[in-house]
Amino acid sequence: MRRTLFLTLYLPSFVLAFGTGMLVPVLPLYARSFGASYGMIGLALASQGIGNLIGDIPAGILLGRMGHKRAMLAGIGSLSLAVFAMAWAQSTLHLIALGLVAGLGTAMWNISRHAYMTDSILVHERGRATAAFGGFNRIGMFSGPAVGGTLATVFGLRFPFGVYGAVAILALVAVAMFVTDTGERVVIHRGGIWGHTNHLATVVRKHYRVLGSAGMAQLLAQMVRSGRGIVVPLYAADIVGLNVTQIGWIVTLSAAIDMAMFYPAGVIMDRFGRKYSSVPSFALQALGMALIPFTFSFGTLLAATLVIGFGNGLGSGTMLTLGSDLAPKESMGEFLGVWRLIGDVGQSGAPMAVGGIADALSLPLATFAIAGAGLGAALALAFFVPETLRPHKAKT
Repeated sequence: MRRTLFLTLYLPSFVLAFGTGMLVPVLPLYARSFGASYGMIGLALASQGIGNLIGDIPAGILLGRMGHKRAMLAGIGSLSLAVFAMAWAQSTLHLIALGLVAGLGTAMWNISRHAYMTDSILVHERGRATAAFGGFNRIGMFSGPAVGGTLATVFGLRFPFGVYGAVAILALVAVAMFVTDTGERVVIHRGGIWGHTNHLATVVRKHYRVLGSAGMAQLLAQMVRSGRGIVVPLYAADIVGLNVTQIGWIVTLSAAIDMAMFYPAGVIMDRFGRKYSSVPSFALQALGMALIPFTFSFGTLLAATLVIGFGNGLGSGTMLTLGSDLAPKESMGEFLGVWRLIGDVGQSGAPMAVGGIADALSLPLATFAIAGAGLGAALALAFFVPETLRPHKAKT
């Protein structure tokens, strides 16, 4: 089972996360090389996330028609081809358009592999499997930037995009060779798109309570996770006065402790329950975020970010596991499409919230707001979301 998961999920996810990580230091400079304004550069960076948001619901619907394997291949193929084509972009508008296509592919990949995990992993092993999945993603994202920066320095800014397309072939081959559709496809509803839309509306109406409670927890959870990516560098540079090298070390050390926690997180989820991992995870992230406005040096800011990293690592795979536990078998694609949409809204909204509050008030107050989101996630998970681990239940 572990070998199968490695080949069908962990290896493709690591490869794609590594490729995405390679582009983190490159994409902003590549967009700037076309003479773009800061606003256009920001839009280029946000375009994949926008495409992801647009694609979440359609991807959930299409999953039922295509099945796991074809949907996974379509997602990886669209994502990798769009990024590969960025190597030949001639303007920032080209980058934005290709980023939207990459986002649509990302949505299809995210939802199809989430459904595949849900359908093929036993409930009492799901926490460890999804935590390991999160761990491989973190390792890929952690190792990619240094490689991407080096390749761009030696061969030029366009080169890492071509490398991304090349390494993505490994993910495509692994899925093509080893993934099998384990579950029945969702019934194709009559009436074309209207039939699917009506079914989606039915799914939302039927599960509105759990989407309201667990969905709000998911939204707030993704806000605190995404928020640290903008709060920490800005606070370090603008308030504490650290240089780029010092900021890099803070981010790296926090990510290292984050990665180290994925296995314990999975064991806790499967042995004691999902809440025993998720509630402390977001409470600790809220605590670490709330400590940031009181930091004044490299050491104090590092300590706060290590708390955040430990908390985030403790929550590795928690939202994936919760979505899998809650997804109805007969409407898995539609449910997971809505579930991903809610989380992606939180992930995309955090940077805008930080920027808006910081501009209107101050960066420390924006940091407290993100800490509040983490505390809200912990409280929602503790008091409004049921424990989804069911002993002796073999499958969802």
